[in-house]
Amino acid sequence: MSSLPLLLLLWAASSYSFPVIQDGLQKNVKTVWKYLENYYNLGKNMQAKNVNGKEVMAEKLRQMQQLFGLKVTGNSDPETLRAMKKPRCGVPDVAPYAITHNNPRWTKTHLTYSILNYTPYLSKAVVEDAIARAFRVWSDVTPLTFQRVFEEEGDIVLSFHRGDHGDLYTFDGSKYHFAHAFLPGLGLGGNVHYDLDQKWTDNNEDFNLFYVTAHELGHSLGLSHSNDEEALMFPSYTWSNKDFVLNQDDINRIQALYGPSPNPIQLTDATLDPCNSGLTFDAIITYRGEVIFFKDRFYIRVISFLPEPLIDVIDLIWPNLPGKFDAAYEVSGVDELRFFKGSKVWAVQEQNVLEGFPMDIQSFFGFPSNVTNIDAAVCEEETGKTYFFVDHMYWRYDENTRSMDPGYPRLIAEDFPGIDYKVDDVIQKEDNFYFFHQSIQYRFNLKTRRIDDSSDINTWFNC
Repeated sequence: MSSLPLLLLLWAASSYSFPVIQDGLQKNVKTVWKYLENYYNLGKNMQAKNVNGKEVMAEKLRQMQQLFGLKVTGNSDPETLRAMKKPRCGVPDVAPYAITHNNPRWTKTHLTYSILNYTPYLSKAVVEDAIARAFRVWSDVTPLTFQRVFEEEGDIVLSFHRGDHGDLYTFDGSKYHFAHAFLPGLGLGGNVHYDLDQKWTDNNEDFNLFYVTAHELGHSLGLSHSNDEEALMFPSYTWSNKDFVLNQDDINRIQALYGPSPNPIQLTDATLDPCNSGLTFDAIITYRGEVIFFKDRFYIRVISFLPEPLIDVIDLIWPNLPGKFDAAYEVSGVDELRFFKGSKVWAVQEQNVLEGFPMDIQSFFGFPSNVTNIDAAVCEEETGKTYFFVDHMYWRYDENTRSMDPGYPRLIAEDFPGIDYKVDDVIQKEDNFYFFHQSIQYRFNLKTRRIDDSSDINTWFNC
């Protein structure tokens, strides 16, 4: 490690020929190096090896950018640096230390666990409850069962540590590495370590102990990190609320290792209550005359001849789609649905994702590079024009010519008077666009060009 600072300075000084270092700032150079060394196995003795350092670091950056859903450039651009500076799990993302499907899984379905010590920020009862709930996240969807033991070490030992504690992952008290776990096996296998210097909580402040434990237990059971930013197993800390639902990507991957639960939890009104007055949705579409609402890993179908909506998991119909969409819309003329997540679009006919998808929205629709996600979209049936809503602007796309109409983007509020807020979702029914903002819908008459009604979203569900 003694040669590392000199190597960094040499690379920074020659940044004109080194695509990874764009601004020449030594602080950013060290950030990139340390991150790739810790999580992407960047060789510590590259100077002594006959390798092209620029190419190796650029390749490691491309791996990281692909996992995090960033634009893959191989450069340390601002978006990549921001992702590197977010709090994250301490388990590396690639071999030889990463946990992959080729690593061992537990060969038994009944596992024991023990709690070695506690954080000073929570009572023992709260810690024990958070850990027990985290184990239930995985036992609810697999044949695995977990039992706490007291007189001996369990198969999985959970403990709090400070600094160097005898493994490869030293804690430093920073928020950039707050916990790690080990793949299944003997010795340290399956164990979970927390940074004792972090403030552990049972709410949205600092680090939520339940959420971090559930993530680390995914590693303890054999899972690697996910590239789905809504998944529990995404590398960065993403906890934002207490209404936790395990992402379908996590379910698919853990069941690939252990199979489904013999007693799957049945969907109930408590799982997703359509009549909850504060309920919001990730995306809303029309499809062959029905209206479908998407929330987390669930969908709600509104069928005109049924008195109540149907609720089920998205994976039953569209198993190859990512979870938690940003937007979606129907192109009825070609019987196609399009789903958006970040800068990607998936085109679907019936249950099948079309060949070649997902694609970048820039290349498929012609969006400029600064448009990185879609808030809402709707295709006007009569004209074949699709409206894309992004922040306070909208674009219009011609489905027949497959090109953006000239003169766009335009201000939403100018062409849709009264719609002067962020559009979360939008659908068309007859001569109306229904704009959704949080838990309220606004009916916009396309002939009079004004809002003529507003109501709660749950009026769709006969609440």
